[in-house]
Amino acid sequence: MYKYTAHEIRDMIKNKEISSVEATKAALSRIDDVEETVGSFITVLGDEAIKSAEAVDKKIASNEETGSLAGVPMALKDNMCTKDVLTTCASKMLYNFKPPYDSTVAKKMKDADAVLLGKVNMDEFAMGSSTENSYFKKTLNPYDITRVPGGSSGGSAAAVAADEAYFTLGSDTGGSIRQPAAFCGCVGLKPTYGAVSRFGLVAFASSLDQIGPMTKDVKDCAMVLDNIVGYDCQDSTSINTEYKSFEKNLSSDIKGLKIGVPSQYMGAGIDEEILNSINASLESFKALGAEIGEASLPLNKYALPAYYIISSAEASSNLARYDGVKYGYRAENFEDLSDLYLKTRSEGFGKEVKRRIMIGTYALSSGYYDAYYKKAQQVRTQIMQDFSQAFEKFDCLVTPVSPTTAFKLGEKTSDPMQMYMADICTVSVNIGGLPAIVIPCGYDKAGLPIGIQIIGKHFGEQTILNAALALEQTVKKVRPQIGGIE
Repeated sequence: MYKYTAHEIRDMIKNKEISSVEATKAALSRIDDVEETVGSFITVLGDEAIKSAEAVDKKIASNEETGSLAGVPMALKDNMCTKDVLTTCASKMLYNFKPPYDSTVAKKMKDADAVLLGKVNMDEFAMGSSTENSYFKKTLNPYDITRVPGGSSGGSAAAVAADEAYFTLGSDTGGSIRQPAAFCGCVGLKPTYGAVSRFGLVAFASSLDQIGPMTKDVKDCAMVLDNIVGYDCQDSTSINTEYKSFEKNLSSDIKGLKIGVPSQYMGAGIDEEILNSINASLESFKALGAEIGEASLPLNKYALPAYYIISSAEASSNLARYDGVKYGYRAENFEDLSDLYLKTRSEGFGKEVKRRIMIGTYALSSGYYDAYYKKAQQVRTQIMQDFSQAFEKFDCLVTPVSPTTAFKLGEKTSDPMQMYMADICTVSVNIGGLPAIVIPCGYDKAGLPIGIQIIGKHFGEQTILNAALALEQTVKKVRPQIGGIE
């Protein structure tokens, strides 16, 4: 049963072909079978999930009105607050933190009657591209357990790829939904900035963070997106606009769709097998009636340094609240308040988090603010203008997701710059606040998934979902098993 998609399970529960309890027990059984190998979850809510499923089944049996995800088992990335349930951000700093409230997305999942299976692993405070920076465990790629699942939403992607959850929610600051979706062969969507509330999402970089779905197929993605978008007065960056149902308006008819291919993404540094797979996908788009043309994003080469300055500066500010006083980890032995701050932050944060706090603090410091942070924000504006000019000609843009497929565990941990380069194809989307979806478009010689990224205009989610659906229907879905799990 765990092999079904989320929309198939939803319909089967709704039609009383199966119960939510049966679907939930199937997912929990699957977690028992593979979790020791994959390591997707930080917290599994076994008994609580079954109780939630029983409540949904009672509603259905008595013909009460139910939410649109009634009975579907799912999981949340562990940086989304869940009332009275551990929310650790995969950090020692929050190892014992149980929030007194739900994030908006967690509340929306409850309102939709989805069943929460648990909280999934991630890079600490969402800082990383491999899920090797978690304080608790390393998550492995279900396709090949010698490789990373990507990051920072590696647990979210691996849980879907390993059939441990019918869908998950991840967060994306510079590609943290899309890159692991590509590495694990699932669908991941980063919505337009402001379309999904960030209230209750533990902040990494507030002007870049966005929550989105990670699913088994495009229809699942549209279905979940319907349930998380919308204005939230508790989020000052939430945009008040009308959203039509993405699932109901899904269409694979893309005749006349104008697709741009930025030349800056298709050159040196990208593996040949990935480029071949992207080009084959472009031929598929052309056969489906889309018009393909060359786009240009000349300032994309500055996106990565601008992103790491802006995100690290915002992280430096956001993570200043973890001081050992109010909640979370506190150093045991200290002499005074300053010593408490020093020891708590030294012991509570991991290497990558400390590195980014130091970079961000330096960029914001007196004498360097104008040279680094201000300059990065000016570059950000120019990158956004590049996108605006490209979208005057095209409805969407197509690019690779990452220079390589999933890399080996430990391969890049000793070289932070090499790890940061894994985000080179994704960070500009966050800088521009744009929506982008990733779907599998093939496999490399090692049997690892290759993803393709489709970038849309602001609030152009329907366009990119339709393009993704059209391509999805042409992609061969034969999953190779090379060093992975069955």
